[in-house]
Amino acid sequence: MARPVMTKLIVLTIILFASFAAAAQSADTAPAIVNPAIDPAAFLRVAGAALAEREQHRISEAEFVRMSREPGTVVLDARSKEKYDELHVDGAMHLSFSDIAIESLAALLPDRDVRILIYCNNNFRGAESPFPKKLASASLNLSTFVALYDYGYRNVWELGPLIDVDSTTIPFARTEPAR
Repeated sequence: MARPVMTKLIVLTIILFASFAAAAQSADTAPAIVNPAIDPAAFLRVAGAALAEREQHRISEAEFVRMSREPGTVVLDARSKEKYDELHVDGAMHLSFSDIAIESLAALLPDRDVRILIYCNNNFRGAESPFPKKLASASLNLSTFVALYDYGYRNVWELGPLIDVDSTTIPFARTEPAR
């Protein structure tokens, strides 16, 4: 009696193994879903080059303040419009990260050589509502720097340190609600 049960188990195991192997093989031979408007390999190449460049373009609080006051410098805030309106670096231009695109950049920053200063949520503490914490690996500075680099902007400088909103020398402003 044990032998027929064992035989059935062996046969069932072989059938299951063959089914999994066939499924794996068909998955390997399934046609790739191609979208020429999305290129992960190019993204990884650009991100690597941009992040290598970024290391030389991180600045202190004092440098950020000094550079932001120099003519021709743009401070760019890529957070949501809601968070920007709540509190932003005084004089910063706003362009939500999700709106960074060929046309919006050409309209806002037509000169690719313009000096751009960026900051994000993870640069400030003590104001959780306008600057909610993100994972360090998901910091908006990283994606903004990479995106700007990919669009050809090479004069981008990133505020480096984590700064307390109450003790910083960086001036802030709020957008007054429309009446």
